[in-house]
Amino acid sequence: MGSMSKRKLSRQQAWRVEKIQRERAERARRRDAAAQDALATGALGPEQHGLVTAHFGTQVEVEADNGRRRRCHLRANLEGLVTGDQVIWCEGEPTGVIVAQVERGSVLSRPDPHGKLKPIAANIDQIVVVIAVLPEPHANLIDRYLVAAETVHIEPVILLNKTDLLADDPARQEQIDELLAIYPTLGYRILHTSSRAGGLAELHVALRERTSVFVGQSGVGKSSLVNALLPDAGLRVGALSENTGKGTHTTTTAQLFHLPSGGSLIDSPGIREFGLWHMSREQVEQGFREFRPLLGTCKFRDCRHVHEPGCALLAALADGVISQRRMDSYRHIVAGLEDA
Repeated sequence: MGSMSKRKLSRQQAWRVEKIQRERAERARRRDAAAQDALATGALGPEQHGLVTAHFGTQVEVEADNGRRRRCHLRANLEGLVTGDQVIWCEGEPTGVIVAQVERGSVLSRPDPHGKLKPIAANIDQIVVVIAVLPEPHANLIDRYLVAAETVHIEPVILLNKTDLLADDPARQEQIDELLAIYPTLGYRILHTSSRAGGLAELHVALRERTSVFVGQSGVGKSSLVNALLPDAGLRVGALSENTGKGTHTTTTAQLFHLPSGGSLIDSPGIREFGLWHMSREQVEQGFREFRPLLGTCKFRDCRHVHEPGCALLAALADGVISQRRMDSYRHIVAGLEDA
């Protein structure tokens, strides 16, 4: 009896799934037909360039070149649009229609519950890795973010926040200076801010003319920084969700904001948690800038850089070309991948 009823159940489930998919396809077809109709009857304005600034289920918000924002329908073949995408769209009543997607310069993705990579934001030029005097920053964590940024080919900048806590703590200052000393030698910029003391001038300059995202572990002050950069309270992302745990559904997708000092910020709780998803060992190796010139020059092609003879990275480590701390980070990250 058991297997029979089980089979019946799974048939019912299959039927239900199919029904949901059929309805979804039918909705998409109707949307598409309405869009095509509007296109055909000339009910739409001329094609123009736009920028996706937010996503609401089957519609997106698009910003025209003149700064006005309009809700738009998507043609069915444009399912994967995300905030930051450049598009071609047409004005329509009551909603516009997006007709094409412009090729992306960069994309940030994260795995969905099934482990499939889904884009969450596009055309970002700069990942601001926020660390703070407290919680105490660790090289391994900084390196994880840098490697993740290198993998998606987006320039990372390290931002040390809460610097006001260093004012009368020379030992702590020395510790942090020592931790960060390596990064400028590898070509990474380091910015300093204190949202308390109003010390954001350096950050304003770094964000100008660029589209940035903020990432970093919790407690480093990302929200306070975003709120300080976007003084208009209506613009806060996830302000609700972080304090009460409620209201997260309103802000799960990324939104794009223009900063008063110039530049744009794409923000969402999902992006702030950006880390080392979906990476292979080769990508981690490539993500360490100082390893790159040496990769492929080890004696063994599948060298794991642990204690193999003729390993180029171990030789560079012995010569002080690669720092022990960065090598430890590399090993820690790779070990983490193997656990996952």
